[in-house]
Amino acid sequence: MPGGSPMRRRLALSLPSLLAVATLLPRAARAAAFPDHPITLVTGYAPGGSTDIAARILADRMPLHLGPEARMLVDNRPGAAGVIATEWLKRQPADGHTIMVTETGAAAAAPAAYIGGTRYDPIADFTHLGIVSTPPGVLVVTERFPGRTPAEALQALRSAPPERLTYASSGVGGVLHLRAEMLARAFGTRYVHVPYRSGAQMLQAILTGEAQFGVAALASATPLLREGKVRGVAMVGDRRFPLYPEIPTLGELGVPGFDNGGFFLLIGPAGLPLPVAEALNGALRATLADPLVRDRLLTAGHEPPAGPNDLAAARAFMQRELAAYQDIVEQTGIRLQP
Repeated sequence: MPGGSPMRRRLALSLPSLLAVATLLPRAARAAAFPDHPITLVTGYAPGGSTDIAARILADRMPLHLGPEARMLVDNRPGAAGVIATEWLKRQPADGHTIMVTETGAAAAAPAAYIGGTRYDPIADFTHLGIVSTPPGVLVVTERFPGRTPAEALQALRSAPPERLTYASSGVGGVLHLRAEMLARAFGTRYVHVPYRSGAQMLQAILTGEAQFGVAALASATPLLREGKVRGVAMVGDRRFPLYPEIPTLGELGVPGFDNGGFFLLIGPAGLPLPVAEALNGALRATLADPLVRDRLLTAGHEPPAGPNDLAAARAFMQRELAAYQDIVEQTGIRLQP
């Protein structure tokens, strides 16, 4: 009989559906058992910098909200201002056991400003698990730098002959590199750039006088600011920071175009199962809601987010930040050689 019996036709039609379900079952089972071994929390910088500080606070507290056997280990993979670690994360299994604290440089500045772009799409290639922190950056100078007030120090930077002053950054192509080049463009001068492998190393260079200034992540600079070993000239962002109300913003000092502060975001490879992504997002939000954690972050120079922080909000935030840095690059014409 042409076409076979009705029963055979029903079996033939249902076979693709059965195969699809069979394919999904192992993945669903793995998601239900998450986490079934220690989670690796990657950072793109050496120990001691702002990203590392945030990662270690999360690694200490997030497992408490993921189950009694959950563990999280920090893996520092420094190089190219976080870009190398981000490229590596893209290639990892999408099971939630390898995630990353990324930041403005690798997630937005480098993709927007690199000549030729990066080998990853910061939107399409990752699962955006939640906002960790949104602090301003801070322009710092050596203790011996000319000018005793923020305005006087800024004038010394503005009036310096081309290539007379040296600035440090945490890596070529990172947001700290981009911001210093934006400052040089705003002042109509040029500075000598010396890149290091982390925020801690760049600040050590400023402390010892190898470089005269730099735009630092606030969390990296906080210990030296607190001890008076470097001077904070201006916040890079749209507001002052609660711990340092005496440091004005660049906008307050008459330098427009620096309203974008920094951000730290928890991400994983693209395609994380939704239950795993929701578990990680829930653990992050529960961690950030803990007053002790918020106090640790603020004291370290981080600023936990105040608004919505679910998966959709994290992705929308990343899209806005990338668009903002693409606009900065388009308006300034600054392109960075990786």
